[in-house]
Amino acid sequence: MGPAPKLSPSPPPAPAFESGKTVKKIRGLIWLYFFLLIFEGTFRKWIVPQFSDVLLIVRDPVVIAIYLLAVKAKVFPRNGYILSLAIISFLSCLVSFVVLQPFLGLQPMVLVTGYGFRSNFLHLPLIFVMGKVMDEDDVKKLGWWVLFGLIPMCVLLALQFSSAPDAFVNRTAGLGETQQITAGGGKIRPPGTFSFGSGIVFYAALSASYLLYASLSRGLYRNWLLYSAGLALVVTVGVSGSRSVLLAVLVVLASLVALLFFRPSAVNQFARNLLIVVVVLLVASRLPVFNEGIQVLSDRFTGAAEAEETSIAGGLAARMLGGFIEGFQLLTRAPIGGYGLGIGTNGGAKFLTGRAMFLLTEGEWGRVVLESGPILGLAFLVWRTMLTFKIGLISLRKLKEGNILPIMLYAAGFLALLNGQFGQPTTLGFATFLCGLCLAATNRQTTGLELGPEEADDPRRRRTARRSRYAEQLHSIPARRHPDDFVNR
Repeated sequence: MGPAPKLSPSPPPAPAFESGKTVKKIRGLIWLYFFLLIFEGTFRKWIVPQFSDVLLIVRDPVVIAIYLLAVKAKVFPRNGYILSLAIISFLSCLVSFVVLQPFLGLQPMVLVTGYGFRSNFLHLPLIFVMGKVMDEDDVKKLGWWVLFGLIPMCVLLALQFSSAPDAFVNRTAGLGETQQITAGGGKIRPPGTFSFGSGIVFYAALSASYLLYASLSRGLYRNWLLYSAGLALVVTVGVSGSRSVLLAVLVVLASLVALLFFRPSAVNQFARNLLIVVVVLLVASRLPVFNEGIQVLSDRFTGAAEAEETSIAGGLAARMLGGFIEGFQLLTRAPIGGYGLGIGTNGGAKFLTGRAMFLLTEGEWGRVVLESGPILGLAFLVWRTMLTFKIGLISLRKLKEGNILPIMLYAAGFLALLNGQFGQPTTLGFATFLCGLCLAATNRQTTGLELGPEEADDPRRRRTARRSRYAEQLHSIPARRHPDDFVNR
């Protein structure tokens, strides 16, 4: 009697295999979303400026495709935040049609309301999707590219700052003759590869969060990258001509206070990397373009303080709190149904007047209240506030457990979610992406589909967390999943 035939392991169930492939596609689309977020302005300003208006919403099809694949893979979030957001968005659109119907035809009414919907609601579920399909390793890999990309970005910013306002490198999006916002002294506020200056604000904050995290960790990135990116960040702040860039970086650095309170031992590692800070500042101080930029930035601070008859610190505080105060002041002045969803965005104004402008107010909270009225507008602002604080609580909880990356990313993105101008596509993109990265960083292991009992017991489906298979056999304890209750409920 011959030997028994060897049985080859049966393939995994087709649905699970297909879902795994779908999750990989979602991750790929998230990287595409990030690429378009960084380089959208490059296409709008220099490569195909004739398609500038269409490229303004180039990430919308990507995020819709992500949602469709997430539904297919059964990873689309189902929680109270998504349900309440769906209700608020539906009612806001319905009320907007009622309010605008007497004044606009069908086409402009649909365009304006549709643009308002995509500005306020369309991209926000991506935060939760990223928290379910990405993990800490994905976030660290993206951090390498963020820091590496900061080096050529810094060179471009320095070139834009040194060039004349009407130079080719300082073109604005589209085929118009407008120029970039000036910073004083005949210099513009360089936007880099972005269409709007806000892109540099959030990119600098994101870079600062990764640099700070790397300085608190051992061997995360090579020293040449840390030195180069550190120098690039300092020069970026210097030549930005923007108080918001400096403030955003300072907010990230302020997250060290949370570390001092919850994880004081982690700050000891930062002290060992002070040499990087000293070398970076020494080299930057010898760059003429940096010194010129610091002078322009200093003049902006003092000029703004004199105009507002306050101190520099008081001016920064007023800048941060002014948008919130305006929103509350307008609660009693806005019509019960608002003036129509999308009316206050630049895109909505262009549909109505042919020009991008602020028809209502420049402040985000004021725009939301005036567009949707005191009831729905306030409901949406409360939703954003609650989500902002919830992600902050999750980041603090992970910090107590020893994971310091989420709190770094939270410091870079929470203001964008709380008070960022969603009518501006770059700000909306960074608010979504930074908060999504923050949730993804809370996942210590590779995430994917939630496994059922049969799949979890299947050794072919089991995934290791922080222990190799050999170590797992030695300990006879299978690695367990630690899903975050916030993104999975």
